[in-house]
Amino acid sequence: MRDGFTRREMCTTGIAMVLAAQTGRAFGQVSGLRSPPRLKVPGDVTLSAGTDKGEWRTYGGTLSSTRYSPLDQITADNFSTLEVAWRFRPDNLGPVPDPNLQATPLMIDGILYLTAGSRRAAVALDSRTGEMLWKYNIDEGIRGQKAARPGSGRGLSYWSDGTEKRIIYVTPGYRMIALDAKTGRPVPGFGDNGVVDLKTQLGQDADIDLDTADIGLHATPLVVGDVIVVGAAHLPSSTPMKKHIKGAIRGYDARSGKRLWIFNTIPQKGEFGHETWLNGSEVYTGNAGSWAQMSADPELGLVYVGIELPTGDWYGGSRPGAGLFGESLVALDANTGERRWHFQLVHHGIWDFDIPCASILADITVNGRKIKAVAQPSKQAWVYVFDRETGKPVWPIPERKVPIGDVPTEWYSPTQPHVTKPPAFDRQGVTVDDLIDFTPELRAEAEKLIQDYRIGPLFTPATFSRYPRPRASIVAPYGDGAGQWPGGALDPESNILYIFSNSAFGAFANRPADPKVTDQAMVPGLIPPPGETARRPNRLTVQGLPLLKPPYGRITALDLNKGSMLWQVPHGETPDDVRNNPALKGLTIPTTGSFGKVGTLVTRTLIIAGEGTVTTAEDGSKGAWLKAYDKRTGAQVGRVRMAKRATGSPMTYSVDGQQYVVIAMTSPGEPGELVAYRLPR
Repeated sequence: MRDGFTRREMCTTGIAMVLAAQTGRAFGQVSGLRSPPRLKVPGDVTLSAGTDKGEWRTYGGTLSSTRYSPLDQITADNFSTLEVAWRFRPDNLGPVPDPNLQATPLMIDGILYLTAGSRRAAVALDSRTGEMLWKYNIDEGIRGQKAARPGSGRGLSYWSDGTEKRIIYVTPGYRMIALDAKTGRPVPGFGDNGVVDLKTQLGQDADIDLDTADIGLHATPLVVGDVIVVGAAHLPSSTPMKKHIKGAIRGYDARSGKRLWIFNTIPQKGEFGHETWLNGSEVYTGNAGSWAQMSADPELGLVYVGIELPTGDWYGGSRPGAGLFGESLVALDANTGERRWHFQLVHHGIWDFDIPCASILADITVNGRKIKAVAQPSKQAWVYVFDRETGKPVWPIPERKVPIGDVPTEWYSPTQPHVTKPPAFDRQGVTVDDLIDFTPELRAEAEKLIQDYRIGPLFTPATFSRYPRPRASIVAPYGDGAGQWPGGALDPESNILYIFSNSAFGAFANRPADPKVTDQAMVPGLIPPPGETARRPNRLTVQGLPLLKPPYGRITALDLNKGSMLWQVPHGETPDDVRNNPALKGLTIPTTGSFGKVGTLVTRTLIIAGEGTVTTAEDGSKGAWLKAYDKRTGAQVGRVRMAKRATGSPMTYSVDGQQYVVIAMTSPGEPGELVAYRLPR
């Protein structure tokens, strides 16, 4: 018994909450609300503007986050002839070179804009040559050094009223800055001389330390109309304290920088969803920010926000209850921040299934009925599809029973929502059939290894670790598995969604915490053999090979009109440590795909994606491939060698009649760079 609840009472309470959710009273979707007013949107920042002119005005190409461009100069016939047009190396934009460039640049009026460098500078480049036109960055001192989300970030945003043109981005120290897009100088009338301190006006009771407070943002702000919507992220931690900073969502005036509204992702007393938090846990629990990209429909006046877990990712015993709005897709009124509808993808999350990427807006046709839809890729390897105006699932998402764990102080939801269409785009759960099977000997060794662990379906919970067994649950997807922050891409002409998935798995266990380290009762980790120090679960291998069979990375095409899978192919060359493993000597191993966090780009003619793993080519050189696939079949139709692995998502634009493909890349031990490709002149 804990906090007045026995395990039976915990489950009964959970069932009651699930039933309430299905009627829209607790944490299911809420529909039938009044239609929000349309936003006043400048002509150059509408839902689809920009890409139809060869530009790329928002992180996802458009506010729909489709990552689609109708450009068609680069085709299957000529893709392999692409050559490097220019390179941009941000080595000196900070005290040390940037080790992980992730930005997707914007292209507006012939100029590229991105963030780069270890101090996260905003940079303008000539789109023809890569020449730097201006840069802006600030030394944030201890605040930058203690940043929850350091590094170059994933990009920036653009706002214009047709006359003024501004670049807006968030620094590592969680300051929002507005710059004149032409000069790179701070806009005097925005905030305090161009700067808004996002560590203030968080709506939390106690003041926070502006230098060390654990809150920041890697993603770009979302600009919709004259409103800037900003999320929040925190430092990843496996042993957090119960009390933590809350990650609210806020809207700001794009002209003045004034805060317009705030949405509490952990509802407080009197707010919708408060009853899903038990024993007063909503008071001290934090996190539940939105660290991913967002999307918006300016015609409906709605912003679509994906929310992460509350504190912490792998253990939730100190926050009993379903816990709205953790791991929920929430549609907010862009003008007021009012919730229009929501759907909780995971109740009381304990699997680190944060919503990782922007939802994708699509106007689909299902059984002859036209639907304004929103599709949310997830770490569960599902794409959840809803009517984006009402939140009603396009296909049923029923509540189904899931396994209940044995961690003594945990709270468990007895059911979870299960997507029925489209099918999962990666492995869900682990069975014996998923084990490595290159040879009978490797399979036998894998079967012996798992005897010390538990396996099961999706939503198998952590094991209360014991020695010698059960050590942990082997789960998939895990951590960085399935859908990740680059998200997917959509061809609006066919309504086919393309997504890369990282087929990660891992050992998932909890053990008693050290009270000197945290006030949580449990922390992630395995009980070690006698005499050894407790440790986090490690990656499971058999003779140096992944425990589960490939593909390790794949691209999947899902037809959103039919809710079906069109095709699925491995993406990425076979990793060197697999291809050269002694246990596989003499065997012919089909292409396995490779691990990584990879974004897809759709054009009128192709799917384009870089590889997330460095491999050795036939000539002995190290690098990765930028690949092109046929949209209808998934057949590879071209590839170009990159010197490094892809760490950002590709984008495309056209200037002077020439189409370019640009991608950020980095390799271990080497600084990142932005590389532009074009056809030979």
